[in-house]
Amino acid sequence: MPDTSVMTSLGGHYRALVLGSSGGIGRAFVERLRSDPACADVIGLSRSDDRFDVTKEESVAAAAARFTEAERRFELVIVATGALVIDGNGPEKTIKAIRADVMAAQFALNAIGPALAIKHFAPLLSNEGKSVFTVLSARVGSIGDNRLGGWISYRSSKAALNQIMRTSAIEISRLRPKSVVVSLHPGSVDTGFSGGFSKGHDRVSPGESVENMLSVLDRLEPAQTGGFFAYDGQPVEW
Repeated sequence: MPDTSVMTSLGGHYRALVLGSSGGIGRAFVERLRSDPACADVIGLSRSDDRFDVTKEESVAAAAARFTEAERRFELVIVATGALVIDGNGPEKTIKAIRADVMAAQFALNAIGPALAIKHFAPLLSNEGKSVFTVLSARVGSIGDNRLGGWISYRSSKAALNQIMRTSAIEISRLRPKSVVVSLHPGSVDTGFSGGFSKGHDRVSPGESVENMLSVLDRLEPAQTGGFFAYDGQPVEW
């Protein structure tokens, strides 16, 4: 990965936090940010490395409290948690396949977890200049773009996540008018995330996806907070 700065809009010596840093995309975010000469510090948290569990509020609150007590602030917070396949349960092909427990697990990880992350980590955003809080969403979470049906639990959890981000952005901007709070669609990325369900789609490496998404975040302005954007910078319809 290049060692040139990709987040110039945050100013020199910005600090970054990646939640879900052990996943394919999360790990690529950490690696790229560590290669950025303008990034003074990057911290990654994950369930496998730090027992950080975004679905448990006590875990999220405890992790955030450590930074609060140390008076640490971040210009960039990335929530790279989420899953398409949970406990071996992939996306449904039909309404008949809906299971309450499977849907609840999707919402717990893909919507409620990021909401808890916003609740506890958004207060750690720096207020000295532009700051960014972003979560990984998915184009299939777009209601307007849904022309194929299926995948009801996953689609719905990501649609809920987008509403959570939209609403949070409005509230956060009142205290941090220079903040950018957005959902990002990373594209079809070559990781184990999809469990084979992305066959037939052109896929990019985690490093390429991350490079694209960071470039988008660098270009976004506070006036665009609350939006939903793809890896190429184009808005995604709700």
